[in-house]
Amino acid sequence: MPRYFLEVMYKGTAYSGFQVQENALSVQQVVEKALTVYLRQPVALTGSSRTDTGVHALQNFFHFDHSEAIPERFLYNINAMLPADVVIRSLRLVADQAHCRFDAKSREYAYHLYRDKDPFQADRAWYYPFPLDLDGLNRAAAILKEYEDFTSFSKRNTQVRTFFCRIEESYWEHHAGGHVYHVRANRFLRGMVRGLVGTMLQVGRGKISEESFRKIIEAKDCTKADFSTPARGLFLVRVNY
Repeated sequence: MPRYFLEVMYKGTAYSGFQVQENALSVQQVVEKALTVYLRQPVALTGSSRTDTGVHALQNFFHFDHSEAIPERFLYNINAMLPADVVIRSLRLVADQAHCRFDAKSREYAYHLYRDKDPFQADRAWYYPFPLDLDGLNRAAAILKEYEDFTSFSKRNTQVRTFFCRIEESYWEHHAGGHVYHVRANRFLRGMVRGLVGTMLQVGRGKISEESFRKIIEAKDCTKADFSTPARGLFLVRVNY
């Protein structure tokens, strides 16, 4: 049966996350509902990357199988059916065995901070009005590429076989009155980016040293990391195949 990759962009503020959950509204739920109505048959989606409640995505993917021809005006019509905070960007016919989750080579995230109070950023970035040492943040970010075991940055009750990740890119930059953290890796653990950001900010504010940051990584203990970073500043930027 023909398989399609569905590229989606969404603002996660109103959703409990990407995947379907009981008694909570998810991005997958609203997309499946629209597809089922539009294609006039049940559609079951498989997601490429889970995002938590309130996390946004500039790019994420679903895949689904559909035996009949896709209508020519599919993108226009399906977007008209979806809420304003969810957009389908593209539909791609792929190989029958292609898998949007397992075929992904890497994923990229960005976390946004802003220093001056701004109502237009309140649900898309974290208001963080504290002075930060950008060089210190970047030294901490570079340290991450020396390690592969990120047990300390995975929330508890996570059903994974391994805590090993390969971080390919990790850096901070000053941007538009604030700071942005960029990270690309072959995989991410539950809560990992928010834990990394929260803990690196302790370095950036001079509350812990770079050596202490190393010790947190090497402790392999999630109680040592700072997961207080709110979801609203986190964006899944890209899924690379």
